[in-house]
Amino acid sequence: MHRALTRFVLEPSDLITAGLLVFLFTLSWIVSLPWLCRFWLRIFTAGIHALGLNARVGVREHFATSYIRFMVPFPRMNGASPSPQTWWITAITVAALYGATYLLPKKFTPVTYLARAVLFIQATALAYFLIAPGRFPHTPDSYMEGMVTYGIALILIVPSLFGLTYFIFRFRLARKAALTAMTMAHLAIFFPLQMLLQAVVLEKSILFMPVLYIVFGFPVDVMIILGFYSWGMSWPSEAQNEM
Repeated sequence: MHRALTRFVLEPSDLITAGLLVFLFTLSWIVSLPWLCRFWLRIFTAGIHALGLNARVGVREHFATSYIRFMVPFPRMNGASPSPQTWWITAITVAALYGATYLLPKKFTPVTYLARAVLFIQATALAYFLIAPGRFPHTPDSYMEGMVTYGIALILIVPSLFGLTYFIFRFRLARKAALTAMTMAHLAIFFPLQMLLQAVVLEKSILFMPVLYIVFGFPVDVMIILGFYSWGMSWPSEAQNEM
């Protein structure tokens, strides 16, 4: 019988195990932040050089505790407002893609609405830069610094998320620890690469910053976490092994 249809009894040992795992992984992440930031610094430095970006690596000092200090690296770059050519090319592309969504068959209806939502976000950016091009409140520097800080915070809460939704189930302790470690390690490697790809786009124009943030930022990272969680939930539990 599928675990969703079985009666679930949460025992004190499950809560204790979940709490200990959350504490250990959270503490390990906080303690490792200085080494992580140095690792990201090397990735950003190598990536900027390999991609030929007109950028440099900036750092900002943060404190996890009064004893743990770390320097958060981020790509520092100048933002260019969209030129008339960039604005018109983007506007024509958005209009053409929107029209193309009506040609998709009905079985692709979810894809159609998703594509239209993404195009709507870009359309609002086009309207904003048409009406008030000089009033955009964000720069690539502030955006990149905020996103890198957010990435550290997101990975920090992964153990707590799994503690509430995965550790309470009767999987083997090694599997719980392995799933958490793999998720956090994957995000730790993926996130700086994600930021470098966004830097490539932002170097062209800040016109694309809203869609990068709303569509290709936080949602992508959350989907990675959900993907690992779904994979872990597909593993046989101790109860299933006993049957």
